[in-house]
Amino acid sequence: MLIERRAPTDPELAALVTTQQRELREADGGLDGQVFMPHDDARYLAGVVDGRTVACGAVQALDAQTAEIKRMYVRPAYRRRGLARQLLTALEELAYESGHTTVRLETGVYLPVAIGLYLSAGYEKIPVYGEYVDNPYSVCFEKRLPVPA
Repeated sequence: MLIERRAPTDPELAALVTTQQRELREADGGLDGQVFMPHDDARYLAGVVDGRTVACGAVQALDAQTAEIKRMYVRPAYRRRGLARQLLTALEELAYESGHTTVRLETGVYLPVAIGLYLSAGYEKIPVYGEYVDNPYSVCFEKRLPVPA
């Protein structure tokens, strides 16, 4: 998979995130009601396979040390190929290159595969934070990024 930086306004990225949000609404019974609102301060990555944009994710600074990984998504037809793990690693590297030493993320309790990915990648469950505090379906994770020797 080729991983590329994309602008928040990229139409392929927006289409992918819109599909993600539709899938999340179906998974959670329409409880979250999220819509895609690109953040100008987020840095987006897209995963491309055979010329098709099939995965996406973003890194957004929470503070000088901490970044949040957002909008992780892989099209269903491309799942179970290790693409999400590749994208997650690339997002962590992007956060680290920007000076962040910790990454956080949020997912839904109704997404056990995503939770399994994050746990297997070294993330630890933390209390919900920020905009997720009042969402009973949110589960949050954090990972300290390794410091090079």
